[in-house]
Amino acid sequence: MNDFKVINDPVFGFIRVPRGLLLDIVKHPLFQRLSRIKQLGMASVVYPGAQHTRFQHSLGAFHLMSEAILSLQQKGIFIFDSEAEALKAAILMHDIGHGPFSHVLEHTLISGISHEEISIMMMEQINRQMQGKLNLAISIFKDQYPKRFLHQLISSQLDMDRLDYLRRDSFFSGVTEGNIGSARIIKMLNVIDDRLVVEQKGIYSIENYLTTRRLMYWQVYLHKTTVAYEKTLVNLLCRAKFLARQGIEVFATPALRYFLYNDVTAEMFEHDEMALSNYELLDDNDIWASVKAWMSHEDRVLSILAHDLAERRIFRVEVSEQPFDDERVSSLQQQLADAYGVSFDDAAYLISINTIQKDMYNPNDDQIDILFKPTSDDSDGVKPVVKDIANASELFNIFLLSKKIRKYYLCYQRI
Repeated sequence: MNDFKVINDPVFGFIRVPRGLLLDIVKHPLFQRLSRIKQLGMASVVYPGAQHTRFQHSLGAFHLMSEAILSLQQKGIFIFDSEAEALKAAILMHDIGHGPFSHVLEHTLISGISHEEISIMMMEQINRQMQGKLNLAISIFKDQYPKRFLHQLISSQLDMDRLDYLRRDSFFSGVTEGNIGSARIIKMLNVIDDRLVVEQKGIYSIENYLTTRRLMYWQVYLHKTTVAYEKTLVNLLCRAKFLARQGIEVFATPALRYFLYNDVTAEMFEHDEMALSNYELLDDNDIWASVKAWMSHEDRVLSILAHDLAERRIFRVEVSEQPFDDERVSSLQQQLADAYGVSFDDAAYLISINTIQKDMYNPNDDQIDILFKPTSDDSDGVKPVVKDIANASELFNIFLLSKKIRKYYLCYQRI
């Protein structure tokens, strides 16, 4: 019997998962749950091919991590076998706490806790089941391990998570401009003073990576139709929760019902095991099963939004560089109330105002360092020169790299 399991991936080809701890993680029910959660949430409304899952993404990130470890070891960077296994385990589980439809639940049905924090809770749960075999992986994931560059491979502005999702999302969405040279970037990685750096020859690949990242965010992840469709779902879930609080019966799968009829906070996750156990049962299917039932609910607002979602009746969306006028928004809300025969307050669920901002690169977060060839120095002899990409690149400047682009979205039910 082979000492590894082979999985055929459409992006990277055959991915080999060693038997033992790593394959046990892949087989674990909490990891398998990711196969029922789409990677790009609502983006398939614009790009029908974007049906891939967080399960596929996690395996892809695992593959890139394996390649990165091998490349660094070949350059003389010492990584223990136990550290290598821990890195692969951590990247496999980095998204394990994601809920259905990406970040939608974090803004509607739960409060005060992020999917990253839930990921750690799930990791610790699996670790207890595996008698502490994930101690090192969790330590690296939390950035509590002495070798800081190991954590950078998992979470930084140039980690294996981003290298996979940019290339994978480009592949499945069909946005070919989003493809990046992940293999070359990995080959150019090195370590200086316990920090991950990119060798000088890889500077053009990094420039392409940053440009591609910006393109993918505004063309795919934050496409105005995707945003509008997601806001329809957010408002639908908020309406369902509002009705549940009023004591009105709202159909939901058992796991989803728990979050509709309870105010679930970070404190509940910490002290009530039901919060985490119900969250672990949630996937995209819970949402869709409930949406279909809500289409015939007696509450007009809930029924309208459920039909919108199931029948692809997407909110109309306006994008502006300036905030929308309050009077105009109030007037629009009244028009919606009149058109659909609901109260002014209830019409608030048929409209959504959002501010979205994104920068291509944040040098104050975790900068990308470029390693230049050693230069002579009278006092220190020969030593390497490391520069932030913002200062090293001929193409970009720090202002353009770090400039936050802010857009205002007004989404509303079509009249």
